[in-house]
Amino acid sequence: MILEAAMLQVKAGMQQEFEATFAQAQLIIASMPGYHWHQLQRCLEVEGKYLLLVGWDSVAAHEQGFRQSAGYQEWKRLLHHFYQPFPVVEHFEQILPV
Repeated sequence: MILEAAMLQVKAGMQQEFEATFAQAQLIIASMPGYHWHQLQRCLEVEGKYLLLVGWDSVAAHEQGFRQSAGYQEWKRLLHHFYQPFPVVEHFEQILPV
């Protein structure tokens, strides 16, 4: 399993709307093949900053499976206008046991 991590900076004054919209959009990502789990965390120090973590079977499940799906087009429509700047998404693999 791999971990997708994205630091999301939401435009000022849009945090409440973003959180409500994400509550709807999360159903899209959760329905994708290769998806395991996700978390959205709100930063305590920086207003409007969030961390999105998603567990996937593989990078391909995220980049080809999800990002090339019709569901991703809806995800983009719902969420991408909230971000400034647009987030960098990175993938990680566990190297030591918990």
